[in-house]
Amino acid sequence: MNSVSAKSVVREYLEMLVGAVILALFVRAFIFQAFKIPTGSMEPNLLIGDHLLVDKMIFSPSISLLEDFILAKRPIRRGDVLVFKFPEDPSRDFIKRVIGLPGETLEIQDKQVLINGQPLTETDYAHFLEPPLKRTDPDYGLYGEDIRDNFGPKRIPDGQLMMMGDNRDNSRDSRFWGTLPVSQVKGRAVVVYWSYEASREEYQRGASFQWVKDTLSAFGRTRWSRFFHVIR
Repeated sequence: MNSVSAKSVVREYLEMLVGAVILALFVRAFIFQAFKIPTGSMEPNLLIGDHLLVDKMIFSPSISLLEDFILAKRPIRRGDVLVFKFPEDPSRDFIKRVIGLPGETLEIQDKQVLINGQPLTETDYAHFLEPPLKRTDPDYGLYGEDIRDNFGPKRIPDGQLMMMGDNRDNSRDSRFWGTLPVSQVKGRAVVVYWSYEASREEYQRGASFQWVKDTLSAFGRTRWSRFFHVIR
């Protein structure tokens, strides 16, 4: 009797474990995906060492209005922070902010973004290393023009997005590699669930043996204030 009961308990635990694994795989595959920040292109809003959850369902096709309501589905908006397949190498995931939408004309003049000829207010997220030089500044001619500072005008094709990093002077984005097909979007970055202080070199060591030591030490460098930081 006891032996039968023990077997039943073990079986229940195994079933619970299998169920939990299947649920976790389902959530990862269809609802949320974990993503980590390896570079400073989105600073100061997202930091190297931030670990994010990405909502994969928000922009997915729907079969009913009820599904849209329950999963809070909606179209992509300007200002959304998206994780996507890098167009030049789809095996890599990138994270940038939506700046231009399909059909719009985007231009950059002395680091000021213009949408359809109108200045875009970006004080909530855009960051620059130093005040931009204007064409009227005496020193302007000493510096080669950079497409980070002056770009376009460019009309964004249908089904495409213009993506830019928040750290405008340190981001390789649509100004360099072009627009992003909407079909390459994986989801919207939602929240930071863990973060620790790390350099880019340390973070990119990846699967080397040193990674084990780095990961263990990372818990001692946790940025507690970043826990559950909502990404805007």
